[in-house]
Amino acid sequence: MIKKIYDKCVSWAGHKYAKPLLAFGSFIESSFFPIPPDAMIVPMVVAKKNEFLRIATIATIFSVFGALFGYIIGYIFFNEIGIKIFEIYGYEDPNFLKEKFSTAGGFASWIGILFTAGFTPLPFKLLTISSGFIHFNLIFFIIICVVTRGLRFFLVAFLTNRYGNKFGPFLEKQGTKWSIIIAFLILLVGSIFYFLLK
Repeated sequence: MIKKIYDKCVSWAGHKYAKPLLAFGSFIESSFFPIPPDAMIVPMVVAKKNEFLRIATIATIFSVFGALFGYIIGYIFFNEIGIKIFEIYGYEDPNFLKEKFSTAGGFASWIGILFTAGFTPLPFKLLTISSGFIHFNLIFFIIICVVTRGLRFFLVAFLTNRYGNKFGPFLEKQGTKWSIIIAFLILLVGSIFYFLLK
């Protein structure tokens, strides 16, 4: 089922309305859809290399809008909609998130979790909904979403522009591992600067 949806998203990259479809896919992926925008970004950039910045920008902007939609679901409609999305992804009791957030260092740890989910293929939509559910600071939420989604999509678009069709298979096989490593390194550097400036 997921493979069919993934293949359909890839086929959209060749559609004459590919950019609006990318915007739509990026929006819904941040709140409930299982396929990441990368599935469209790679073939779109391969087809139109000179537009890689525009493609990454569209994915980033609408992914952030989608993240805000996920936040609203968690904040207002968690019991009606959010819980059902959690159940689809195999999580039946998300109440532990509030407990984790309320513990010492919960705010800082949530920033790290949200950053990692935004940059890596981890289920970002569950974190956007959870952020609304725990009433995470909205300004910090938007900033983190812009930074992480922008870093991810611009990096994917740039590397595709640079390496073409070779990058797609690499992303499928090694993308998760390398995105987690890069996210960890960025968080490590950020933490070092934070403690040095504190």
